[in-house]
Amino acid sequence: MAHDHNNANPAPLGLMGFGMTTVLLNLHNAQIVPMGAAIMAMGLVFGGVTQFTAGVLEYRNDNTFGMTAFMGYGAFWLSLVVLLCLPQWGLAPASAPALLGSYMWIWGLFTAIMAVGSLVASRMHQVVFFSLTVLFVLLGSAEIFARPILTLVAGYEGLLCGFSAIYLAAAEILEAQFDRPVLPTGLPSGPTAQRHHDDLLVQLS
Repeated sequence: MAHDHNNANPAPLGLMGFGMTTVLLNLHNAQIVPMGAAIMAMGLVFGGVTQFTAGVLEYRNDNTFGMTAFMGYGAFWLSLVVLLCLPQWGLAPASAPALLGSYMWIWGLFTAIMAVGSLVASRMHQVVFFSLTVLFVLLGSAEIFARPILTLVAGYEGLLCGFSAIYLAAAEILEAQFDRPVLPTGLPSGPTAQRHHDDLLVQLS
């Protein structure tokens, strides 16, 4: 979440890759659109490869949280596309509901850890990560307990999560362009977070 300001900030790119792909997939989960190649392509290229690349750039910026988040969720989208395609290609059997639910829950565990880390970031960071934790729990529960209604609920909750990431990306893009905050994201909370925020203001001044 802290960036080397000698380099461009890759976070908006990663957030857009995550947010737009999450919105598109959850339009399907909410039963608004059918599954199709557009969702798979988005997951592979923008949610997967592009977001993973943003994580590599965060590594160069010495940003452990950003690197872990973007490379982790980039790998999630790539693995999800592979998971769905392998049975179609005849290379592996389709995952049983219990296994697919466990896959979602283990990503929920990863996200819960990231959500705790977001407590020293802005309120919008917290919205993104905590809503994503809920999304993975809902999707995993829908599979394990065979409750399709939970997938529908997850679809609408996922739209909230995806649009919150898009909003955060837009806020960071516009702040960089206009050299001042344009969209509110909520100040960090706590002494450590405030110190990070004050350091950022010094760097920008």
